[in-house]
Amino acid sequence: MTGQRSAEAPAEGPEDLPSDDLSRLAELHGVATSYQPSADRTVAASATALTLALAALDVDASTPASVGAELAARERELRERLLPPTVVCRPGAEPLAPAALPSGTRLHIETEQGDTRAAVDRLPSADQLPPGVHRLTVTTPDGRTATSHLVVAPPRLPTPTARSYGLLVQLYSLLSRHSWGMGDLGDLGELAAWAGRALGAGFVQVNPLHAAVPGAPTDPSPYRPSSRRFPDPVHLRVEDVPEFAHVEDPERVRALLERAGRLREAVLEKGELIDRDAVWEAKRAALELVREVPLGPGRRAAYVDFLAQEGQALEDHATWCALAEVHGSDWRRWPQGLRDPRSPETARARGELMDRVDFHCRLAWLTDTQLTAAQRIAREAGMPVGIVHDLAVGVHPDGADAWAQQEYFAAGMSVGAPPDAFNARGQDWGLPPWRPDRLAESGYEPYRRLLRALFRYAGALRIDHVMGLFRLWWVPQGHAPTEGTYVRYDAEAMLAILVLEASRAGAVVIGEDLGTVEPGVREALRSRGVLGTSVLWFERDWDGDGRPLAPETWRADCLATATTHDLPSTAARLTGEHVELRDSLGLLTRPLEQERAEAAADTGEWLELLSRLGLTHGTHGGHCASEEEAEIQAVHRFLLRTPARMVGIWLPDGVGDRRPQNLPGTWDQYPNWRLPIADARGRPMTLEELAASPRMRALVEVLREDARRHG
Repeated sequence: MTGQRSAEAPAEGPEDLPSDDLSRLAELHGVATSYQPSADRTVAASATALTLALAALDVDASTPASVGAELAARERELRERLLPPTVVCRPGAEPLAPAALPSGTRLHIETEQGDTRAAVDRLPSADQLPPGVHRLTVTTPDGRTATSHLVVAPPRLPTPTARSYGLLVQLYSLLSRHSWGMGDLGDLGELAAWAGRALGAGFVQVNPLHAAVPGAPTDPSPYRPSSRRFPDPVHLRVEDVPEFAHVEDPERVRALLERAGRLREAVLEKGELIDRDAVWEAKRAALELVREVPLGPGRRAAYVDFLAQEGQALEDHATWCALAEVHGSDWRRWPQGLRDPRSPETARARGELMDRVDFHCRLAWLTDTQLTAAQRIAREAGMPVGIVHDLAVGVHPDGADAWAQQEYFAAGMSVGAPPDAFNARGQDWGLPPWRPDRLAESGYEPYRRLLRALFRYAGALRIDHVMGLFRLWWVPQGHAPTEGTYVRYDAEAMLAILVLEASRAGAVVIGEDLGTVEPGVREALRSRGVLGTSVLWFERDWDGDGRPLAPETWRADCLATATTHDLPSTAARLTGEHVELRDSLGLLTRPLEQERAEAAADTGEWLELLSRLGLTHGTHGGHCASEEEAEIQAVHRFLLRTPARMVGIWLPDGVGDRRPQNLPGTWDQYPNWRLPIADARGRPMTLEELAASPRMRALVEVLREDARRHG
C-alpha cells in the first residue's frame, strides 16, 4: 500500500484496557480485541479503539450501561435472527440448512434471472441454482419471515493453463511522441500491440486508472482516488475521440496541439516532472470543444446505453464532479444541503448544472470506450490475458465515492496498518473503510458494481492489499495508528462475489499479498483461484535460515516479479543506489554504513545463488550486455525457474532506470508518481525508443527463450 502516514505511538495505560463486556460486544460486531504483530506476541486493543470502532458501526459503547444494553440487544438479535443478511452457497458444499430455521420452514428463491425456486428446511444445492446474487425469503410455520441475499458463485476461478510473461508499467510514465505530457490510453494500446505481437507477451499490468480528486495540485497518487468505480479522463487520447476530427475551430485545435507538444517536450527534452494538472487543463479544453460536435446516431445510441447501464452511480459521480467545479473538491465543506447526495438541494443543483453533469457523464463514457479498446487491442495482439488493471484499497475521503456512498463508509475512520517489525508507529493511509454490516445488508451491491465495471475492460485485476477482503485496520481520525484495531469482513461473501464477477468476465485475479499476512488468508485465496504476488527480494526462508528460497520452492499460483512501483528498480538495488537515495533524503534510521553493508549482503546472497544456478551467463540478440545487464537478466532467468504462472518485467528495468516511481515515507521530498521512464543515465525515453532499445529486447529475449523451450 502507498502514500502511508505514520504517527508516534502513545503509551497505553492499564486504565484503557477494555472490560469483558466491551470485548464481548466488539467480538459480536467483528471488531478485534487484539492483534499479533508477530507469531510470538499478542497486543490487546485499547478500550478507546474498541469504543470508537463500534461507534463507527452505530453501536454505543460510551458507558458501561450502554455497553450492557448494546450487548444484550446484539445477543438477542443473533439468537432470534432467522437469516444473516447475506448467505453464500458454494457448489460442491452441502445444501445450506440455517440453524435458526425451525422444521417445516418454507424457502422461496427469486433468482437474478427472474426464475423462482421453492424448498423446505434447506436450500437447494448450489449446483441446482444459477450463479448470481438472488433473493431468499423464508417463512416459518408460525408465520415469521426473513429475507436475505443469496450468493451463488463458482467454487473457484480456473487456473491459467500455461505460463505467461508480461510487462508492468505506470501508465503516466510511458510517454510516446503522441502523448500530451503523460502516458495515455493510446500509448497503452500501442504498448500492448507491440508487446503482444513483437515480444510474445501475455499481459501488460498498469497502475490504478481510477478518477482522481481534482485540486491545485491534484494528489498524484493513483492509490487515493476520488472514485474506484469510474476511470480518470486525464488518460484519454484526445485524438482518438472520433468527434475531435470534426471540431470546427481549427485555430483552437492547432493551439491545443502546440500546447500538448510543449508539455511533452518539457518532460522528454527539458527534464521536467510530469505535470498532471497542466495535462488535464489542456485535455479538458480540447474535450469541451469535442462536446460541441454532435454525436452520430450510432455513437448517440452507445452513449445512451452507457447512461442506462451505469444508472444512478454515474449520475452521482458526474454530479459530484459538477459540484466540485463550483464548490471545491472537499464535499464536507460544501453548503450543508449539498453534502447529502439524496437531498432536495442536491437534486435542484443537479438540475441547474445538468450541462456540466452531462459533460462529466460523457467523459466517463469516452474513457470507458478507450479502456475497452485497449483490452481489445491486447487480445487481438495474441495476449491470453491482456491488460491487468489495479484496484486501489480505498478512496479519498473528499472524493466522489465517499460522497455518493456515505452510508457504506465508516464515519470517522481511516484504513491503515498496525505497528510491526518494519514500522513501529503503524500507518494511516487516509482512506475511509467500508462498513461490513452495510455491505452485507445490501448484498454487497457497491462492491459487485465496482467489480463489474472494472472487469468490463480488464483481462485481469490486481487487488491492492487483498488482505482487506478479510480484515482492515481501522484508525480513528485524530488518533495515532497504534490506537486502531482490526475490523473483520465476511471473507466468504467477498471472495464469492469476486469469483462470481471474475468468472463472468473470464478474467484472472491477482491479490497483492506482500508483507504480514494473517494465517489462512493465502490458503483461502489459493482455494478460490486467486493468484498471489511474489517479489524476488522478499522470497526468503523466514521460518528457517533466512536465506533466499530456491526457485523450485516458490508457490506456483502467483505473479512473480523482481520489483514493484514501491520498491527500488533492479538496477538500483544491485548497485546499492537505493540506499544512497534514502540517505540523501534523510530517511535512514540507522547509520549509512550499516545500511550499505546490510543491502550489499542481501544482494550478495541473491547473486551468489544466481551464480550457483548458472544463470549469470551470456547475452541475447547480439547485444553486448554489461555486468549490470547480465545480472538483471539473471534475476529474470531465476523467476523463470520458479513454477510461477505469471512472470512480470518492470518496464523501467528493461532500460536500466534507477529511480523508483514511488518512495514510501516521502511526500514533497521526492517526486512520487511524476517521473517518466528513463534510461540508466536518467534520460527520459519515449515508447518508441523503448521498443527499439537493444537492452530492452535482450531482457525480453530471456523470457521468450523460456517460452520457446517450454512451448
